[in-house]
Amino acid sequence: MSMIESHLLSWVIFLPLIGVGLLLLLPRRNDRMARNIAFVILVLDFLLSLKLVIGFEPTAALQFVERKTWVATYGIDYHVAIDGISLWLVMLTTFLGPLIVLSTWSAVTERVREFMIFFLVLQTAMMGTFCAQDLVLFYIFWESVLLPMALMIGIWGGARRIYASVKFVLYTMVGSVLMLGAIFYLYHQTGGFSLAGVRAVNLSPLQQAWLFGAFTVAFAVKVPLFPVHTWLPDAHVEAPTAGSVVLAGVMLKMGTYGLIRFSIPLFPLAAAKYAPWLAVLAVIGIVYGALVAMVQRDVKKLVAYSSVSHLGFVVLGLFAMTSESVVGAMYVMLAHGLATGALFLLVGVIYERRHTRAIKDFGGLAHVMPLFTVAFMIATLASVGLPGMSGFIGEFLVLLGSFKSSSLPAARIFAAVGATGVILGAVYMLWMVQRVFFGRCDNPDNQGLRDLNLREICVLVPLMILMFVMGVFPKPWISTMQPSVDALLERHVERVEAHVAPDLRTVWLSREEEQR
Repeated sequence: MSMIESHLLSWVIFLPLIGVGLLLLLPRRNDRMARNIAFVILVLDFLLSLKLVIGFEPTAALQFVERKTWVATYGIDYHVAIDGISLWLVMLTTFLGPLIVLSTWSAVTERVREFMIFFLVLQTAMMGTFCAQDLVLFYIFWESVLLPMALMIGIWGGARRIYASVKFVLYTMVGSVLMLGAIFYLYHQTGGFSLAGVRAVNLSPLQQAWLFGAFTVAFAVKVPLFPVHTWLPDAHVEAPTAGSVVLAGVMLKMGTYGLIRFSIPLFPLAAAKYAPWLAVLAVIGIVYGALVAMVQRDVKKLVAYSSVSHLGFVVLGLFAMTSESVVGAMYVMLAHGLATGALFLLVGVIYERRHTRAIKDFGGLAHVMPLFTVAFMIATLASVGLPGMSGFIGEFLVLLGSFKSSSLPAARIFAAVGATGVILGAVYMLWMVQRVFFGRCDNPDNQGLRDLNLREICVLVPLMILMFVMGVFPKPWISTMQPSVDALLERHVERVEAHVAPDLRTVWLSREEEQR
């Protein structure tokens, strides 16, 4: 126990790999045991991660720090830690993990052991990404997500799975190569890969602009931010249900996390300069994602485009750079993981029964599947930001902070255009619900559908409970995030002002000389 306590964060990150080792020793066709092992390991991982919440102090300092020299020649360390920004993303990952495995009991029936191995590797890679404090370590975790996700889509996906998998790999690799080049450049500037060391170095505005661009493109692809979003709908539609849930629930948050952890604090001058342009892309994504979702005929593709719209709110909040907007962006990330993850699970439930996701094939499902309808309505209302549910808090804070932002010119226009996304989100989601669940159940194929079973209820109920708890009692989450967000923004302002002030002084002195 003392060893676990002293290396708690490492245990949380790497415990899924112990499950991988057990699965590799398992006979190939023992599917039930493979599922049980993966489920038990992820439940234990979630319970262990609760100790992070219990022992976390609401301060801006890094906590549960572990640092060991890894490759001394090049200054590479095994350095992991969490703060208020990364804590809840780790918890979101460990919380969704066992629920996702439980959802695969009837959805994944072939090569079950291999699927569970890929998923456990994915869990470790995602958590490591949120905890790494060394650039090389971060990049290793970041890239480790690529292969298992691509294989999950390419092997267990739909009819166009190979196309979707290759597209996902190509988009992600292009961004990652740019980031890797930027990391090497930073090494030559600092002599190491420590995140704290990179923050301390003084880079010129031109250097910051190029490095900011390289990092931000990589993160924008993962978000995904308009216009590099086109891989996402294909990946969601072709991925198995579990793949869609982990993609929407956690993986997209890696991009927005990268923006707040790397792009903004490491390159403050470039972040301040290009914030309006990123905000423009964000509000375009909000409106564009909503409008495209509105015309979709496939329920899963509609939910996929809704992610483009919701993640636009996150990017807008991050680059508005106010305390309210950044905290709101973090809250949207968590709320989106719950609500959209639940929606993909529910779409998977109906697909297993009907083998179609076309909206026109449904209608009147509320008459035959009342529990399913209630669960879908709860997830929908959380997704559209109904007051009292998880989606409202984050979007409200993002719009409030953006409205008074000093980082964005015409900030009120950004907030107003972003607010239209809330209205459009309600339109496309409620219109879809009306066509799928209400009216008469005329299609004979729908009249004998089974409602949710006990396993499906056990998967969905924890998500539904959290949607309500986060909507009516946000303080535990916000109070934990706030110190880290405020410290980040304070350092950002200080570094920008430290550069601007000498420049203004030079201009003033030159003008004084001219007058003389």
